[in-house]
Amino acid sequence: MQMRPLGRSGLQVSPLAFGGNVFGWTVDEPLAFRLLDAWLDAGFNFVDTADMYSTWVPGHTGGESETIIGKWLRQTGKRNRVVLATKVGKPMGEGKQGLSPAYIREAVDASLKRLKTDHIDLYQSHDDDADTPLADTAAAFGDLIKAGKVRAIGASNFTAPRLAEALDVAEREGLPRYESLQPLYNLYDRAVFEDALEPLCLDRGVGVINFYALAAGFLTGKYRSEADAGKSARGKSTTGKYLNARGLRILDALDAVARAHGATPGQVAIAWQIARPSITAPIASASSMKQLEELAAAAQLKLDAESIARLDKASAEKVES
Repeated sequence: MQMRPLGRSGLQVSPLAFGGNVFGWTVDEPLAFRLLDAWLDAGFNFVDTADMYSTWVPGHTGGESETIIGKWLRQTGKRNRVVLATKVGKPMGEGKQGLSPAYIREAVDASLKRLKTDHIDLYQSHDDDADTPLADTAAAFGDLIKAGKVRAIGASNFTAPRLAEALDVAEREGLPRYESLQPLYNLYDRAVFEDALEPLCLDRGVGVINFYALAAGFLTGKYRSEADAGKSARGKSTTGKYLNARGLRILDALDAVARAHGATPGQVAIAWQIARPSITAPIASASSMKQLEELAAAAQLKLDAESIARLDKASAEKVES
């Protein structure tokens, strides 16, 4: 599999990242171990998680995903085959959140302990923190890099102005810069990334590892009506945003391109992202071996220019006349 450079970090990652948000939530430990083994066996090396996964589950306090990944790494001895990404900054309870130097030092040690490793390849600011100077955060990350606890840093959920400011501060102060951005991006959710973030990332050489690559499952074609969406809690959450004329137009185009390539709509949706020059590796999750196999095939799917143009037109915010 052809690996891709992640920004200017020196890290080489597969063109698709496994989203660890499902571990400890919809995927239990035994299945997580099988999925991670299969991910590596399929030629991928990139796994993304966060310290706060999965605080939204009743009874969970965060760290569940990292803990499962750590047990798998310890049991299998496959740490050297994985580019491991995690995040800091979102609420972990008891006031534990943000990007202050003191909290970053506390949080990284907690993540390392759960992950059962001595270093994190990509440590990401999960949210911007307006209360902490960007230089203070960058300096704290720099200390972690010097200590060998972190190899590179990235940002998630940053606006274009704040990412640009963070990059400028790092350059001016001689501090480590964000080498990647993790934004919301898929065939439906295009405007926010493409309008300002994409040009910035291309200009500054920042890698992009976008989340919600399948729009919470909508782009697989699973939810095509209110009745479909009503069959699951996740489906209900997609109806208001995606089940509209534009969303159905996108599904029609995905169906047509999928038929032409002998693929599924979900595979085409991911292949469209992988083909975009600004994208390093979309993040997608799997909660079964069948889903993982479909993801693996998506990374091998090469779309022709006509198919990409068809998807571009169908997913445009404004319909061309």
